[in-house]
Amino acid sequence: MSSPAAAPAASPAGITGTNILQVGPVNPVVSAALVEEFGATRLPDDAPARQAHLDEHGDAVRVAVCSGRFGVDADLMARLPHLEAVISFGVGYDSTDVAQAERRGITVSNTPDVLNDCVADTALALYLDVLRRTSASDRYVRAGSWETEGNFPLTTRATGRTVGILGLGRIGQAIATRLEGFGCTIEYHNRHEVEGSPYRYRSSPQELASSVDVLIVAATGGPSTRGLVDATVLDALGPQGHLINISRGTVVDQEALVDALVNGRLAGAGLDVFADEPHVPQELLGLDQVVLLPHVASGTHETRADMAALVLENLRSYLATGTLTTPIR
Repeated sequence: MSSPAAAPAASPAGITGTNILQVGPVNPVVSAALVEEFGATRLPDDAPARQAHLDEHGDAVRVAVCSGRFGVDADLMARLPHLEAVISFGVGYDSTDVAQAERRGITVSNTPDVLNDCVADTALALYLDVLRRTSASDRYVRAGSWETEGNFPLTTRATGRTVGILGLGRIGQAIATRLEGFGCTIEYHNRHEVEGSPYRYRSSPQELASSVDVLIVAATGGPSTRGLVDATVLDALGPQGHLINISRGTVVDQEALVDALVNGRLAGAGLDVFADEPHVPQELLGLDQVVLLPHVASGTHETRADMAALVLENLRSYLATGTLTTPIR
């Protein structure tokens, strides 16, 4: 006989399972703990059921647990008048209305640091793949083209390039460190210059793009960075330039990117993120100079386990002390 589920956790603030809401799908370990350890409820996906759930339980919700993709947006937050904390699985939190949260005194957490290495590794994998055309070469062999058409076309050297990093935060720095091993010259742009950084600072994304061979987008998503890499930045990167994006699809003007790639104004791109996931522009699917990944930069067993542990640590901390372990501000 299986043991009974643990009683819902309580805190000095009196938060119990009925006050905790899971929003959208989250990591299976987190989802199981929300039910078994905390007795939380889940917001239904079906619109009528969702409406009914909020009508009945919305006033009671004090803590919401979500993923970076399915956050607590403006409409949902407005339906939760007593919300105190949003605990998010992922480093990105642009799907949550942070501005409304700040106005209402709602604290928001994410899962920083634990995914830096795997996201940086993915950026490096895309960098090598796009320049050396690894995936395209693999398809060439599998299609029998090596035998029928001869050698694969020459590619671009990855060592010794000048690489621009848009967003020199924790992940951006981890990417830069890896690229140093390839003898690359690193430049960057942030909203503010990073004190003590050994890398050259550029005053705008356009200035950065005009001075590098490869532009890696590692900026935080959200309204302030939407469309930051626009047509002018892509044109500055130029027909010999390559773009890598492991940030958020919204940071790049996707329509302008597709146009630049299709019309040869950009040499190639490696993309782990898109503007309207999981939808990928059809125009990109047939381009051999573009590498497409299904938002898997942090998708390793080890990193996802660490992220799940940090989400639950944030929740337990809030229940016990009213504070979050990794608040975003």
